[in-house]
Amino acid sequence: MSPLRWLVAGLLALGMGSALAGQTLDTVKSRGALNCGVNVGVAGFSLPDSQGTWRGMDADLCRGLAAALFGDASKVRFVPLTAVQRFTALQSGEIDVLIRQTTLTMTRDTTLGLRMVAVNLYDGHGFMVRREASIGDPKGMDGMTICLSPGTTNELVTADWFRTNNLKFTPLLQERMQDNAQALQAGRCDAIGTDATQLAALRSQFTRPGDFVILPQRFSKEPYGPVVRRDDQEWFDVVRWTISALIQAEELGVTSQNAEAMKTSPNPDIRRLLGVDPVLGNGLKLDPAWAINAIRAVGNYGELFERHLGPKTAIGLERGLNRLWTDGGLMYSWPMR
Repeated sequence: MSPLRWLVAGLLALGMGSALAGQTLDTVKSRGALNCGVNVGVAGFSLPDSQGTWRGMDADLCRGLAAALFGDASKVRFVPLTAVQRFTALQSGEIDVLIRQTTLTMTRDTTLGLRMVAVNLYDGHGFMVRREASIGDPKGMDGMTICLSPGTTNELVTADWFRTNNLKFTPLLQERMQDNAQALQAGRCDAIGTDATQLAALRSQFTRPGDFVILPQRFSKEPYGPVVRRDDQEWFDVVRWTISALIQAEELGVTSQNAEAMKTSPNPDIRRLLGVDPVLGNGLKLDPAWAINAIRAVGNYGELFERHLGPKTAIGLERGLNRLWTDGGLMYSWPMR
């Protein structure tokens, strides 16, 4: 989306935001279910299985938020959205929160009438090409046709990088990343440009994944995180601190399996997190058990990553920057006290 269209959308959303200010938590509780915007389908993030059940890290973050709100992770309605649809759906109130591989940027945070909440995954833009092309240096991509999704940071990053390096490319723009994946396999484009985790997720679904290579270079910072409407600080707090609680749980060694037993810990941080001391839940106007309900439902941050994206999955990603800060990564919970 062009900066002008972002600005127009943001001005419209600001008007809607005032009407919705402070109401989201009450609306969600009254409705009895969370409307959560997710991707239309990317393995490891949000993809319906053969039974129609949404699977993936983003889908489970939606469930974790539902568990924090209702004590029941099933009280969530998944709304699949393309990159073009996602912000409008949030601005209009169709969804309560967007948890859909969305890069947190200044322009999005300041012009759309929305608010970027917190980072739940650190990523970076990359390219995937055919192995037979024998490309190791991205500068060898001069003149290629590159599949991109419109309305994404990847469209801009690709154009900027080629322009900076005085190279040319032809964009093939398609809203659905699955369409880009099919186009690459069919030879209608020579590469896909998007975030590295998404490239790995797409390749895991290919008929012949070994025929394609994800180049090691990264061309941008792409921090993913939930997005909510602006001017509803109460709802912003609920979403931000639920994400933080899952990171804090890993820092403290609290898992989906041991959370109940850990309530007897003498550690004040653990007792606050798990609701033995109700101060955190009171501050969010939630049940004291809000965090332990989320942890028991979907696990701590490390469990989420390993279950959906880690080395033992088809996607096979190392945690890298998404390791805890104590392990050399960037994941760090604000103090929950």
